[in-house]
Amino acid sequence: MDVLHWVVDAFNSQWMLPGGQKLLIREVVGNLFGLASALGGMRRKVWAWPVGIVGNLLLLTVFLGSILSPEHDLPHLLGQAGRQVMFIAVAIYGWVRWRQAASGTGQVTPRWAPNSARIGLVLVLVIGTIALTPLFRLLGSYEPVWADAWTFVGSLLATYGMAKGWTEFWLIWIAVDVVGVPLLFSAGYYATGLMYVFYGAFTAVGFVVWWRAQANAKPHIETIMPDPRIGGADENDD
Repeated sequence: MDVLHWVVDAFNSQWMLPGGQKLLIREVVGNLFGLASALGGMRRKVWAWPVGIVGNLLLLTVFLGSILSPEHDLPHLLGQAGRQVMFIAVAIYGWVRWRQAASGTGQVTPRWAPNSARIGLVLVLVIGTIALTPLFRLLGSYEPVWADAWTFVGSLLATYGMAKGWTEFWLIWIAVDVVGVPLLFSAGYYATGLMYVFYGAFTAVGFVVWWRAQANAKPHIETIMPDPRIGGADENDD
């Protein structure tokens, strides 16, 4: 918690918006890191993962709201905060997986998830949302709590799908954005809400990019420092 408080103090300034609404600097900065990570992910760059982790840490302090910054009088969204922790954990997995893929001998190509995985993703999204809704409500998360739970579970599945190289992960993000944008605006998190609006369009583009890359079967994951020895992983490796 000391580290979190240090980050909060470092980015604790805010802008006043029309109508008396407040916009935290670290919310803006955190979303800029998230945008950079999303762009890297669309291009299948390994650096997308560590960049995203930095943004997740900043947004974690934002969504804890009144817990870490009671003076700002912002509601805490436990689902949004919890998913930042989840993002970090899954990002570490994705970072390792993509690094391993980049050190192989073949090419890594985005691919469709198997039918069993698709069914599993849908079931986990629905059942997970139902299961977490009463828990988040008990912990005092912002209403409507089911929307907070939906964005949490959907974000987990989308990030996991990206780590696996499944093209469908972009579609899961769209489902998250449809619910997450109204929730964030209603809770007063305008920077993140606006970023989600952009993400909605961005994810549609990302889906097309990965779909075409999958059809062409040419692109590969690139590391920060190009290395002629770098190839990819076995695309049948699930």
